[in-house]
Amino acid sequence: MSALAALLVLAGTLAASWLLVGRVTAYLRHRAILDHPNDRSSHTIPTPRGGGWGVMLALLPAWALIGGGPGELRIVLPVLAGAAALMAISWMDDRRGLGPAPRFLTQIGAVVVGMAALPPDGLVLQGLAPLWLDRVLAGVAWLWFVNLFNFMDGINGLAGSEAATVGGGLALVAALAGLKPELALYGLAAAGAALGFLRWNWDPAKVFMGDVGSVPLGYTLGWLLLTVAAEGMWVAALLVPAYFLTDATVTLLRRAAEGKKVWQAHREHFYQKATQRGRSHAEVVRAVLAANAALVALAAASLSVGWAALPAGAAVILLLLAHLARPARRVPA
Repeated sequence: MSALAALLVLAGTLAASWLLVGRVTAYLRHRAILDHPNDRSSHTIPTPRGGGWGVMLALLPAWALIGGGPGELRIVLPVLAGAAALMAISWMDDRRGLGPAPRFLTQIGAVVVGMAALPPDGLVLQGLAPLWLDRVLAGVAWLWFVNLFNFMDGINGLAGSEAATVGGGLALVAALAGLKPELALYGLAAAGAALGFLRWNWDPAKVFMGDVGSVPLGYTLGWLLLTVAAEGMWVAALLVPAYFLTDATVTLLRRAAEGKKVWQAHREHFYQKATQRGRSHAEVVRAVLAANAALVALAAASLSVGWAALPAGAAVILLLLAHLARPARRVPA
């Protein structure tokens, strides 16, 4: 991967996303497609929802161009098709509020189709299970990542920042590990599209991503994570998204243990509780970004030290969660 190609992909998708999200935001305002506050919301004024259209309309064509040749395009085409299907069903959900069955069935279908894009001989679980079981468990993990990414899109700037981290972090890992250059470019394209969206979504947000963005974005990033894991960099694939994985999974398990309906919207994630304790959206996201920077550095180090990077990653997550659990400090007026 040349430095010029990397720069062009990152800058191109950033600019395209920035422009497209701006146009989409104007359209959403004109059509009064707004997210109105309720008792589970983290915002207080009606805000356009659906900015994810701009993100994905920048990202998917970029991936198709990066795929370029017939061989690579044949690999990534199932992921592009799955993401397009998820955009369609998620937009219907954003507009009319679909039940869980059509959404979940479409997600399952997209994951099944996308399995064709994983390395044919690569084992995500590194040989701990036969190929058929490896693919089943990878599919379950992919499906969970799609949903957890959607669950974690709850405050301004968080999902966009995480997408930029995961995309950029995987691009770094792929480049350092000497994987095929397309993987690094896919990651940079995702990072650029997310950064362009942040121009509009940073606190105070002018537009929300909506399921039309968070669901297919989680799907595309999930494929990248599984592909990097199947190429042997499973520690890095765990470390880069570790905060989202931890927050969403622990919250789900806690709600299940309390007998709550885990599929219902709520405000019990660690990042949501941090805002309830008085931290601004921007403060929470900056703390997550600081932890993410450390996790990406550990992911890069894992290429040399292997699983030994995991305890340090766990320590980073515990420090972040402890920080988010503390009440915000306010200077007296």
